[in-house]
Amino acid sequence: VQLVESGGGLVQPGGSLRLSCAASGFTFSTYDMSWYRQASGKERELVAGIISGGGITNYADSVKGRFTISRDNVKNMLYLQMNSLKSGDTAVYYCYARYRGYFKVYDYWGQGTQVTVSS
Repeated sequence: VQLVESGGGLVQPGGSLRLSCAASGFTFSTYDMSWYRQASGKERELVAGIISGGGITNYADSVKGRFTISRDNVKNMLYLQMNSLKSGDTAVYYCYARYRGYFKVYDYWGQGTQVTVSS
């Protein structure tokens, strides 16, 4: 199983970035997917989530209206479009996959990609 994030980097306040997460080794279309982030010295927090079929999304209040999560179940890809970035968005962003089986929860994490918002 692999979740490989990309698209992070340094961006000025007010700028945009698009994160991608390439999934392999599991049936991507059956997993709910999320983006989490962890800033230095802080706990990991949920940024956005999307259900397996893609029809329902949810966002942290801090990113509503600025970030958009999406997925492509044919390409096995997860995305996070981040607009109007602020310094408070600086963090390592992680892709997370979760499937609730009948007896067990299956979940996987990516290795993370650094996003730095600074002038």
